Amino acid sequence: MSEPSFITDFIEKLQKLDRRALAILRRSASFAPGAYPAAYPYVEHHVGADWHPQDSRRQALYITAMLYALHPRQADVSLATALGRLMKARDSGSIELRFIALLAADGDELPYYLRQIVSLLAADEHGIDYAELLQDLIWWLKSHSPESRDRIRQKWARDFYRQLAQTPAA
Repeated sequence: MSEPSFITDFIEKLQKLDRRALAILRRSASFAPGAYPAAYPYVEHHVGADWHPQDSRRQALYITAMLYALHPRQADVSLATALGRLMKARDSGSIELRFIALLAADGDELPYYLRQIVSLLAADEHGIDYAELLQDLIWWLKSHSPESRDRIRQKWARDFYRQLAQTPAA
């Protein structure tokens, strides 16, 4: 999947936000994606004119902005890879249970489980690739395409379990 330019532009804008803007986006976690008016100035500029309110791209922008505000640590690893590394470091089965719950989530539950996962990663300072996450969320949230959601679930599962299978470097 190639990365549309609006994804790169959006992540770059998130990285330039001040503390006040990040606080507003953190507060948006208490609302459905796109339902907190104070977050509109930080996201709606990136929404296409032809996108409807429930468009997967719009929803994914709001979720990504909220997650970034909770843990603004960019890295070159996927969410699932970072979580696999965290589980391996902590040796905690509860992390795997949360990951499985995330994979089983539907579109409405997804922000809740992602907040949990990102909070775990933030506690141990594990960064993630927010551009990749945004692109994955767009595909996951496409309501007319369960195949897209399954493809992302499988990709995340591979990333997560590969980390668990790796032996430590000598």
